[in-house]
Amino acid sequence: MSSLGERIAMHRKAKGLTQEALAEKCSVTAQAVSKWENDLTAPDISLFPRLSEILGVTCDELLGAQRAQTVAVSAESVDFTKMLLKVRVLSGDGDKVNLNLPLSIAELLIKNKDFVLSKGGDGKAWNALQGVDFEQIISLVKNGVMGKLVEIESADGDKVEVWVE
Repeated sequence: MSSLGERIAMHRKAKGLTQEALAEKCSVTAQAVSKWENDLTAPDISLFPRLSEILGVTCDELLGAQRAQTVAVSAESVDFTKMLLKVRVLSGDGDKVNLNLPLSIAELLIKNKDFVLSKGGDGKAWNALQGVDFEQIISLVKNGVMGKLVEIESADGDKVEVWVE
């Protein structure tokens, strides 16, 4: 699950706002927004209604109670060189694997067919990744789609999530 700071950053970027622009709309400094996004501090509780209005999400979603599955933004407003492909595998046995890869590197590996994930443990959770079309994910991102793009949960309790942020 992402942190409050990560959610603020994701929604700010989805709206095409800089930290300075968000700070101005919230009547705080850009340094305050930077501290929020780096999870050094959190916004004052009284700012949440305004912050959620600016970011176009509910307070619950901002706090992580509900998470947007995907967000569509103007492709021109996103800096693809700063985006990450995040793959999270959580096995029903408690094993966790997180892969955070710059999108530009992931795209090169996918195009060259070098994007291979080795199986760990019994590999059941990894098997769910075999059906994920990473080329399609890159295509979606280039068209302005980001956020959680894939969520798979097996009957055994294994989970696979693919995010682009």
